[in-house]
Amino acid sequence: MAKTAASAKSQKSLSEMSVDEKLRALFDLQIMDSKIDQIRTLRGELPLEVNDLEDEVEGLNAQISRKSEEILAMESEISAKKNLMKESAMLITKYEQQQGNVRNNREFDSLSKEIEYQSLEIQLAEKRIREFGARIEILKQELAAFEEKRTERQANLDIKREELDAIVAETQKDEEALLEKSQAFESKIEDRYLNAYKRIRANAVNGLAVVHIDRDSCGGCFNTLPPQHILDIALRKRINQCEHCGRIIVDAELALEENEKLG
Repeated sequence: MAKTAASAKSQKSLSEMSVDEKLRALFDLQIMDSKIDQIRTLRGELPLEVNDLEDEVEGLNAQISRKSEEILAMESEISAKKNLMKESAMLITKYEQQQGNVRNNREFDSLSKEIEYQSLEIQLAEKRIREFGARIEILKQELAAFEEKRTERQANLDIKREELDAIVAETQKDEEALLEKSQAFESKIEDRYLNAYKRIRANAVNGLAVVHIDRDSCGGCFNTLPPQHILDIALRKRINQCEHCGRIIVDAELALEENEKLG
């Protein structure tokens, strides 16, 4: 409750700022955020490339794992079939021995059928072993291809990570300092203007939400501004936006003063 009251008090204090102060706070925030954008631009597409490569390596690892598991399953099936063949061979030997001690033709025929059945079991097991063996060869070829591709992608990922880490190391301190300043400027802006700033900035290709007049035109979309609009902006009696792109516009004098102040 106390925090809410303090926040409300803070917002009331911000609302009492002059339009000039509000415009300067917004433009200063834009300066800081643009500098942060420049640092992140230096990194280029590297963060995205690293993420894409990480996803690809992860996908290849999953494929390799699945192929390896399938090979193990096939080898287990072959082992089971070989054990079945041994059991069938033992039964055939047993039945053949029993045939020498039969008392009538019916017992002999019954044992013959059992021998025939076990022989068919051996033939079927041999067929399955050949099929499993052929499948294993295919899987091993696929596995080798995935492993080769993973090695290549992992090497590429390691290089990209090193490049990104080097750039981040060079710019991290500067970015952190700018982020602190950006947050400090945000605290000087009313919620309604800050929300509008962030919304405009998110939709702007170049990240510019606050621009200055440039040769009687909007510094964001470069559309010519009406003379009365230019005059209103120069008077700083209210916060003006471009009728074409919606960006907040300040006069060139204010922009020059703030750029010189912040370097």
